[in-house]
Amino acid sequence: MHANQVMHRDLKPENILLNSRYDLKIADFGLSARKEGKSGFGIHYSQVGTRQYQAPEVLEKRSYRGESVDVFSMGVILF
Repeated sequence: MHANQVMHRDLKPENILLNSRYDLKIADFGLSARKEGKSGFGIHYSQVGTRQYQAPEVLEKRSYRGESVDVFSMGVILF
């Protein structure tokens, strides 16, 4: 995902799949965005994603970097 410059922005258990060999697959890219964002500087402003897995900056309607909110969401999932 991030290697392809795409931020998921809605990571949650329902969007994480395992195949028969237990390889992790990410699904549902409906809220994803390019890393550079609309401004071209990598800053995002839209409040998207599932509330229970959103990073504080998204909940507070502040600007954010997509990869940071994805990492936060994964931390919540792993916790």
